[in-house]
Amino acid sequence: MFTGSMTALITPFKNEAVDLDAFKSLCEWQIGQGTLGLVPCGTTGEAPTLSPDEQRAVITAAVEIANGRVPVVAGVGANSTALTIERAQMAQKAGADALLVVVPYYNKPSQQGMILHYRAVHDACDLPIIIYNIPGRSAADMSVETMAELAHLPRIAGVKDATSDLARVARLRLLVEPGFAQLSGEDATAVGFNAMGGVGCISVTSNIAPALCARLQAATFNKDYEQALEVQDQLIDLHRAMFCETSPAPVKYAAHLLGLCAPDLRLPLAPLSDQGKKTVQSAMEKAGLR
Repeated sequence: MFTGSMTALITPFKNEAVDLDAFKSLCEWQIGQGTLGLVPCGTTGEAPTLSPDEQRAVITAAVEIANGRVPVVAGVGANSTALTIERAQMAQKAGADALLVVVPYYNKPSQQGMILHYRAVHDACDLPIIIYNIPGRSAADMSVETMAELAHLPRIAGVKDATSDLARVARLRLLVEPGFAQLSGEDATAVGFNAMGGVGCISVTSNIAPALCARLQAATFNKDYEQALEVQDQLIDLHRAMFCETSPAPVKYAAHLLGLCAPDLRLPLAPLSDQGKKTVQSAMEKAGLR
């Protein structure tokens, strides 16, 4: 269910409001280009800036467009367990297929605190849960051993690993059942991640290059690493450009250049600088997107 190229969707804004029409069009385009999962309201979707009503509307729109064709994995994580549960139950009512739950940020919970947090969320809803481990943003890193312990819960279905540590993939694979989905959260590691035992990527770059990202994933599944590396070489500068400044400013600007949405962000994120724009434009040209 959770495999291949899945997109960590941007949330388009227009006149400071969520642009649901642009978001729906983006979702439809993604599916048509071969994306195998929609992931709204994550880091790339600027979830911390969305109101509860906006988050509900975005998740509902993704479910409506997906219409069962691909899974919708709704980002619901917060640094409060109670708020995460509230969001999880909302996403379940909205029709999401699964939940993306980030390791609680700012609080820096212990490993035991993480276990208690995920157990509480797990027991409060009926949907599969993808753990989101991104220590660069959350300031807390879930250990492989903690993840393996949580994997014994029936609805802890996988992990979005944004650590860039490929050795973790192999270590975790030896500790969990085969059905546990390891998904890269770093585009530039996608080929190596799958070679080490991963099954896909929750991608930023696929917002603007969904067909190429889908092609790369398909090549790894076919063990055609020569083709996978060809696509990766085509995309590598674009992957780097998407993080030349704080994400999602670069990818939103790139989406704007493709006519997908306005480049608008919400504070405290700043618009992309002139140098950042040049970096993104150059990388898009090298990738064949302009």
